[in-house]
Amino acid sequence: MATRAPDRPAAPPGAPSRRAARATRRGLLHLLDTKVSPYAYVAPFFLLFSAFGLFPLVYTAWVSLHEWTLLSDDHVFLGLDNFSTLLADGYFWNATFNTLSIGVLSTVPQLMLAIWLAHLLNRPLRAQTFFRITLLLPNVTSVVAVVVIFSQLFGRDFGLINWVLSWFGAGRIDWAAGTATSHVAISVMIMWRWTGYNALIYLAAMQAVPRELYEAARLDGASGMTQLRKITIPMIRPTIIFTVIVSTIGAMQILAEPLLFAATTSGPGSMVTGGPDRQFQTLALYVYEHGFTNFDFGYASAASWVMFLFVAAAAGINYLLTRRLGGEVR
Repeated sequence: MATRAPDRPAAPPGAPSRRAARATRRGLLHLLDTKVSPYAYVAPFFLLFSAFGLFPLVYTAWVSLHEWTLLSDDHVFLGLDNFSTLLADGYFWNATFNTLSIGVLSTVPQLMLAIWLAHLLNRPLRAQTFFRITLLLPNVTSVVAVVVIFSQLFGRDFGLINWVLSWFGAGRIDWAAGTATSHVAISVMIMWRWTGYNALIYLAAMQAVPRELYEAARLDGASGMTQLRKITIPMIRPTIIFTVIVSTIGAMQILAEPLLFAATTSGPGSMVTGGPDRQFQTLALYVYEHGFTNFDFGYASAASWVMFLFVAAAAGINYLLTRRLGGEVR
């Protein structure tokens, strides 16, 4: 005789509605997690950037249109007069030339040396970690200590550099007095600080290059320098473009090295002018002079905005080159 299956208990009233409510909540949480949470994660950066980056930039643009000094509460609207005066100022163009000169003298040898050092460290060597850490030590050294030491090395009477040059019959060079010599001295300081840092960036990019390419090149009899020119440099070209643009932007903002070099060689009176003849005054020093020595914040803001346009142009070139390179690689 067939047995009858027991009847299932009736679902309590309102159970389907509770399940639907739970499903709705899960769907809402999933929607928030996928659509809203990414913006919450990046929101702190944009909030900090708006407070400490975007607002000062906009406010500086407003100040640049006024005669704005700390000695008066009267802020007279001048329009573009500060910019026209700036472009007619010979000291501004002198600072621009000094900035470009120091930037080229420090950036080109620095990046070439960084590629060579990274190529050496990319080979199997003993104590690789030690050498890599050593490359980073100059970057974490205080810039004050670096400038003080190098100012002694480039001293006119008792400097080590002049002592070595005397072996070849060269006289005592007053490195801080001349335009070219002071640019070389400051460029050497910058190179010493940043070469190792860029070398580690290049080394990280070289680690991603397939080893099979080097093995095939060795089988074909290619030397280490040929491998560097034909394999390594083309493969890490996007990284090279990045370091070139970042180094260029950094060169536009050089401040500490010429400021401290002037203090240790020419005295505190010529710190913001980059020497008594402005022979190594950079754009950053020019802005500092007018903003915090002359207290002419309107004029200094105009100079700051011109510097910003230079940086924006460099960033635009970086974007165009990277986009073009990416299209070629694909």
